[in-house]
Formats: sequence, structure tokens, C-alpha cells
Amino acid sequence: QVRLVESGGGLVQPGGSLRLSCAPSGSIFDIYSVGWYRQAPGKQRELVADMTAEGKSSYADSVKARFTISRDNAKNTVYLQMNNLKPEDTAVYYCLERWDLETYYWGQGTQVTVSS
Repeated sequence: QVRLVESGGGLVQPGGSLRLSCAPSGSIFDIYSVGWYRQAPGKQRELVADMTAEGKSSYADSVKARFTISRDNAKNTVYLQMNNLKPEDTAVYYCLERWDLETYYWGQGTQVTVSS
């Protein structure tokens, strides 16, 4: 059974920071990409940031300059550092590991709430 392990969500005030962690089921060097998506109530799930096995990263325009995706090769873990959080960042954040166009697995999701 494929299982991604996510952690790091919580409640934070506007302007605060959180770091999400995702330990994928396989080696980050074998998986095509590992990324973070989010889904707010009443909205579609959207890409936040992802990183390929080669280390190429991409971001949604709404989070550029505030969020950073990175990885720790030794720990086989991908991180999403979120700074200057805004209320509109409130959502359930999901980690996705994609092996190819048809093979991908979602994590269970972690809630991020930005509120004063």
C-alpha cells in the first residue's frame, strides 16, 4: 500500500510561517515529481508548488516569493516553507507524488488555517 506521510499544518496568524513536510513512498530520485496542492472550501484543488527528481521547481503565481519547495535527500523528504501567510492561503494541503502521467498518489492532507 502506497503511503505518503505529511505533517506540519496548523493555525497561524497572518504574516506567520509554517513548514510542511512530505515523505513520499519511494525515493525522491525515482519519482518524476513531488508537489504540494491545496483545496479551500468550495474551490478546486490547485497546484501550489512542485519539484522534479532533477530538482526543477515551479510555483503558483499566488505563492511566488512567499513559499519555497525544497528537499532533504538524506531524509527523502520534501518541504514546503510558507512565509508571510495570508488568510487566502487557508486550505487543506496535499502532497502528491507523481511517477508518470497515469500513476500518482495523494497524501491524506493537512489543514493550514491563517487567521487572527
